Amino acid sequence: MTDFDPASVLDDALLERIRARAAAHDRHNTFPDDDLADLRAAGYLAVLAPAENGGGGLQLAEVSLLQQRLATAAPATALAVNMHLVWTGVAKVLRDRGIRDLDHVLEGAVAGEVYAFGISEAGNDLVLFGSDTVAEPLPDGGYAFTGTKIFTSLAPVWTQLGLHGLDTSSPDAPRLVYAFVPRTEEAAGRVVTRDDWDTVGMRGTQSRTTELHGAVAPADRIGRRLAPGPSPDPLVFAIFSVFELLLASVYTGIARRAIDVAVDTAGRRRSKKTGRAYSQDPDIRRRVAEMGIAYDALPPQLHVLCTDVDRQADHGARWFSLLSGVKHRAVTMAKEVVDQAVLVGGGSSYFAGAELGRLYRDVLAGLFHPSDPESAHATAATAWLGPAEG
Repeated sequence: MTDFDPASVLDDALLERIRARAAAHDRHNTFPDDDLADLRAAGYLAVLAPAENGGGGLQLAEVSLLQQRLATAAPATALAVNMHLVWTGVAKVLRDRGIRDLDHVLEGAVAGEVYAFGISEAGNDLVLFGSDTVAEPLPDGGYAFTGTKIFTSLAPVWTQLGLHGLDTSSPDAPRLVYAFVPRTEEAAGRVVTRDDWDTVGMRGTQSRTTELHGAVAPADRIGRRLAPGPSPDPLVFAIFSVFELLLASVYTGIARRAIDVAVDTAGRRRSKKTGRAYSQDPDIRRRVAEMGIAYDALPPQLHVLCTDVDRQADHGARWFSLLSGVKHRAVTMAKEVVDQAVLVGGGSSYFAGAELGRLYRDVLAGLFHPSDPESAHATAATAWLGPAEG
């Protein structure tokens, strides 16, 4: 599939350090600061920035492999970093197409900025195509944002919040405004991060709620002003493609880890009835076979679609069903694989501190990320049948 070796960036020693800390962050509901420090030192935050600017110079297909590998060690760490990588990936997708509007994101990643993804809002199923956050134009060309964003991963550590809001007061209103708000707005009281992340799984992401009270994005950090609704603008494609593909990568990595743990457990457990390892039990073997068959389909699909984004392939209107489809398949596959792995692992998996128990809780989060199952199916139906009437 590729000559790139993920271990060249995430070596085994680094991966094992991250893996060793994952259970404690889950148990204590804390952000993995040590993981982020190690990843920063490895150049991970700038892997998508151009090599000539001090970045890693990697392609999206290569970073997909990295995220799969990182998720085998610590799913919450991988998912948190994913949101930073989404913005750097968006900037790269635009840059590859000759659009330099977000080059400052790539430069910022090299300089140590940490980007958070501030798009999700409670009850807003329009996602990229609408916002309940108010974007008020300022005389100097900047915008002041007022509203509430949910699931803001990297909440304790981000330095730049990429977000959108709706401008209803400019002469050409309404316009969706995409911009970046610096963390300095928190000191001014215009950004408030709630300490409200107490969830079933993915606890280390610390994806807390963010309140915006006139938080200012400077004029040079306004990325786009677009009409609400579906848009052919390259920024929309860039966000959707990188977000879906890297999310699918994380959950594919979770599935791989569940299989590895199940295989190891089946080899170590022995039946009192037969005296043989459970790896020789026909029912266990069938479960593991089903897990492997389901998992094997996803890495090649991710590679092809990531490579198509990298190479600027033209799938036209099919792009959105392809992207939402692979994300949907990845998260449903991962959940099915983890379900089977827990059965292979036996009753010990039911303990909260067990790795399979943690994966069982972590994998549930995949169902809530855009595109959700309803949206993915609606997109696919439109692609094959055309828009619904009425």
